[in-house]
Amino acid sequence: MWQPASERLQHFQSMLKTKLNVLTLRKEPLPTVIFHEPEAIELCSTTPLTKNKTHAGYKVTYLGKVAISGTNFLSGCTESAVVGLVEHRTLAQQQGTCPAGSSLLEIRPFQVRLHHLDGHGEASVTMDTYQVARIAYCTADHSVQPNVFAWIYREINDDLTFQMDCHAVECESKLEAKKLAHSMMEAFRKTFNSMRCDGRIHKSGSSDEFAEDSSTPEDSTPDDG
Repeated sequence: MWQPASERLQHFQSMLKTKLNVLTLRKEPLPTVIFHEPEAIELCSTTPLTKNKTHAGYKVTYLGKVAISGTNFLSGCTESAVVGLVEHRTLAQQQGTCPAGSSLLEIRPFQVRLHHLDGHGEASVTMDTYQVARIAYCTADHSVQPNVFAWIYREINDDLTFQMDCHAVECESKLEAKKLAHSMMEAFRKTFNSMRCDGRIHKSGSSDEFAEDSSTPEDSTPDDG
């Protein structure tokens, strides 16, 4: 029996609705928009949502780094390195060659991030990362400048050799430097415990990564007094 095209389309739509309602256990009718021609569907323009990413951390001035010898580090081992870095920055300020802009030091388990901010001290221009497992020593106890926080980092070279570098930052106060030392101690503890639970560190506290670093950050944290 011949049916007009409009009746055949209506029958097809009704049958399709019934099958879809059974499959999806839905009682309500399907939106009629699915039967519209593509040209009739209006596409809404979307505006990408952009948000300035902020980082939690301590506002510091990065003094730089200097190579340091040895593997067993005791109290005062960073003093000469910090003296050299402070003097170098003072000379650069006098000559007008000191780079502008501050930094943000973000300490977290497994990784320390140093965000170098722009001239306004807001957006992060570049970022240096340091693996907590490679930090052999940290301290906020410096007689030359009490508000300096320093850490000794084991840098792995391309040929798989390593060197020890002393990094230093100038904090806004002596208290801020001490807070950084305690934050580093806490980050090291969490990293150490997590890696031990994962089996990457032996129960004795030694591993390829932590053999030299297992106790120094906690021991080097100065007293609050």
